[in-house]
Amino acid sequence: MNLYLFQALNGIGLGMIYFLISVGLTIIFGLLNFVNFAHGAFYLLGAYLSYTAVSVTGNYWLALFIAPISIAIIAWICERTLIKRVYHLPHTYQILVTLGVALIIQEVCISIWGPIGKNISPPDSLKGVFQFGNFFYPEYRLFVIAFSALVALLVWFLLDKTKFGALVRAGSEDAEMVSLLGTHTHRLFSITFALGVGLAGLAGVLAAPIRGVTPFVGPEILGIAFVVVVIGGMGSFTGALVGGLLVGLVQSMMTTIWPQGSSLMIYGAMAFVILLRPYGLFGRA
Repeated sequence: MNLYLFQALNGIGLGMIYFLISVGLTIIFGLLNFVNFAHGAFYLLGAYLSYTAVSVTGNYWLALFIAPISIAIIAWICERTLIKRVYHLPHTYQILVTLGVALIIQEVCISIWGPIGKNISPPDSLKGVFQFGNFFYPEYRLFVIAFSALVALLVWFLLDKTKFGALVRAGSEDAEMVSLLGTHTHRLFSITFALGVGLAGLAGVLAAPIRGVTPFVGPEILGIAFVVVVIGGMGSFTGALVGGLLVGLVQSMMTTIWPQGSSLMIYGAMAFVILLRPYGLFGRA
């Protein structure tokens, strides 16, 4: 019984990391109608930046603060210099451009940090285990669940309860109308893109002490993020949260029940949801 409880908690933690990645992807698509195939590469870059920050300073908390902000700044520069030029083009052009960005980031990471994976230790204060009766669970993984839930709450508040969120939602419906009301839509798009990509960088920092950092994880994590978005529905915050948790739990539980099929069952879950709801659990036609 403890094994399944352990795996269930692992699935929730994994699902929250998947949520942080996919919510940025779905926000960017919902507002900008832009398909960002470089999203996984920014997750990778966030993980590597946290590795460097921890190696130089020995302080994981500093890395947790610096790396996502650095990724958001890099994303903002990328959006202002390159991405904004392809907003009006068909999705095929957007995919080609962002795939190019992803390959550049991956090669830069290999050039700087090498092709061999890196490990990051959790902070000293979270290296212990939580004990409840005869059940033990790593404290860092509990921290990931709690911290990701807090970030999810803050993102929900930002998108649902603030003027910025109202503009983002209005812009996703009619960008021209929002512009006519006096909002600088290009600046809104840039901030939204940086926010979404920064969340992917944050996910990379949180996942690094659990899964390590390897230069080829970007395409894998991008595939999972798209599965989450398809399950939850394009442009849906709630869908990203529910989809992330569903994928995380399926993957984690299947590693105990059927290890060889854990990745396969993620796509099986996606196919099952599409059969029932072609636009995802919370998607709109």
